[in-house]
Amino acid sequence: MRRTENKKKRRMYIAAAIVMTMVSFSSCTIPFMENNRGEGDGTSAESNRADTGFIVTGPASFDSADTAVFVDRDEKENTVTFLNLDLGKRYTLSMDGTTRLYDKYGDAVSLEQIEKGDIVDITFLKSKKHLTTMQLSVNSWTFTDVEWYELDAVRGEVSIGPETYKLTSNTQYLSEGRNVEIMDLNPADVLSFQGIGNQILSVRVEKGHGYLRLANDEHFVGGWIEIGQSLIQRITEDMLLLVPEGSYEVTISNKGGGGVKNVVVMRNQETTLDIGDLEVPEPQTGMVLFSVSPASTEVYIDGSEIDASVPVTLEYGLHQLIARAEGYQSVTKYIRVAQESAACDVVLEAVGDTEEEEEPAVTPTPGPDDTVTDYYRVHVDAPEGVEVYLDGNYVGISPCSFRKYSGSHIITLRKSGYETRSYTIQVDKEEKDVSYSFADLERFVSGSSNSSGSSNTTGSSNTTGSSNSGK
Repeated sequence: MRRTENKKKRRMYIAAAIVMTMVSFSSCTIPFMENNRGEGDGTSAESNRADTGFIVTGPASFDSADTAVFVDRDEKENTVTFLNLDLGKRYTLSMDGTTRLYDKYGDAVSLEQIEKGDIVDITFLKSKKHLTTMQLSVNSWTFTDVEWYELDAVRGEVSIGPETYKLTSNTQYLSEGRNVEIMDLNPADVLSFQGIGNQILSVRVEKGHGYLRLANDEHFVGGWIEIGQSLIQRITEDMLLLVPEGSYEVTISNKGGGGVKNVVVMRNQETTLDIGDLEVPEPQTGMVLFSVSPASTEVYIDGSEIDASVPVTLEYGLHQLIARAEGYQSVTKYIRVAQESAACDVVLEAVGDTEEEEEPAVTPTPGPDDTVTDYYRVHVDAPEGVEVYLDGNYVGISPCSFRKYSGSHIITLRKSGYETRSYTIQVDKEEKDVSYSFADLERFVSGSSNSSGSSNTTGSSNTTGSSNSGK
């Protein structure tokens, strides 16, 4: 009997010991905290108990949560950096095999499938600075490969279709995986936008731009260049055109001469197109009879006003036509003269009560010989010693200046042996000079070709210049 009782007591002692051990281990478990937006309020379950060393990070271990922009990754250190949307501050978290990554629909993905600029929902252990989960945000929206948009840097707005979205101080701008400034973007670029609500938080260049220079073009100066469907511009001496990357048919025309050539423009590269072998015939002219409505319409051909009531003699080739009349919507288009006589109808539409009349851009091409000083000017002060181009037309060597025309313009800076850079500027209508200073151009890295070659690879710098009104 005693042996039996002793066996029962031993079993009871062993059971009690097991229960006590289980209770002891369970006391080391950190309970889940309520998710916090941002990096948390600094409190956690660990602040109320000693660190036992039994914390195992994994998909279920986190004390903070955030919706942020994924801005960088350090593969060597195996860390990722995020931008908090509320405070505009960056913070870095570590990753390991326990970190779980998901797309917007909750399916597992690799880190390579999440790009810089993506908006993500994350959970993490703030105490260990360890990323637990990262998922493409379910509350974000994305517009990819947008070609038609209107970006107003002054107002901080972007119009995409009928909707208008706000840019924020935290909006990230990226090109080829690197951060750039809003001035580095060009209307020719194809962009992708990401945001939440009516705010754009990330802008990514999907298709950028390069540069096109003409060689042996002396017989075609004053004529026209057509690059695919994207650009029509008068040919000037030493012009450097900013062109969306891609393959194009280039049409050159002047006084009935010219021809078509093919060219490939690469992102951030300068390409030279030799047009010295194109036909240069004797000038030919044709008579154009205009029919305009209303009768008060003013008609300009290549910037000069004509009398549209009588036939007008024009040289063969492409010509710019601008028509305007008070109370009517102005029209700008291109006409091609290719025969002895032709007719051209110009009909303007009446402007509605709430609409403003569009003023046609009848402005001369700026250049280094522009010495008149009775108007306001735009000054490019820095960097010094570089070629300056305004909307593709050569202006001079900086520091230099040109006549001030309000609106959106592209300033391109070029110097042999350095990376060509372009900036989109918004020139105001104020009656005073405006001055711009841009960052120094960067030298080509060893092994890359220089900017005077026929096709040159250049990098994209992420520094931009500043502008200062008043002079």
